[in-house]
Amino acid sequence: MLFHVRMDVNIPHDLDPIRADELKRVERERAQALQKQGKWRHLWRIAGQYSNVSIFDVADAQELHDLVSTLPLFPFMDIAVTPLCRHPSSIHQDDR
Repeated sequence: MLFHVRMDVNIPHDLDPIRADELKRVERERAQALQKQGKWRHLWRIAGQYSNVSIFDVADAQELHDLVSTLPLFPFMDIAVTPLCRHPSSIHQDDR
């Protein structure tokens, strides 16, 4: 099942900069691992914001929740999720 996910990151300004850098490093590693697994299919930065729009390919909403909640920056995110389904006018058969 495909999900459109917007993540807005709000790291507190008083968070220790070394801790923030470490969280960002681990976040990048986790995101790249999920992309390699095919779970995090697309990842785009929203220009001018500390936000992204992503497409996840998971079994269901529970799996999406389980994955997103493992992200190191999850406690600092506002997340909006939209389930997606195939559009009848799409020329692609594989939803990729």
